[in-house]
Amino acid sequence: MPHESQKARIYRAPKSPMQSGRARTQDWVLQYEPLEPKRIDPLTGWSGSGDTNGQLRLAFPTAEAAVAYAEAKGIPYEVEPAPPVRAEIKPKSYADNFRFGRTDNWTH
Repeated sequence: MPHESQKARIYRAPKSPMQSGRARTQDWVLQYEPLEPKRIDPLTGWSGSGDTNGQLRLAFPTAEAAVAYAEAKGIPYEVEPAPPVRAEIKPKSYADNFRFGRTDNWTH
């Protein structure tokens, strides 16, 4: 159960730097803001906190669905606007490098 003053953030999931496509970037995410700063455990050296809601990350198909969930549960929230969508990725194949009549310069 979230703390009464714990605010949630609703945002569109960003593209992972480890992927070139846009898989899983259409979901909207509801994530709680941390209540307390993380502290380092003196025995293990790991960082952590007593706030277990920081581990919670809910995915929704639309921003409206995430907002409806937050309002139904009485969770204060803030919606971040979706980042601009860049141009479509043009699929290429290795064979295009050797295509007859090619007008592009050799790239390497």
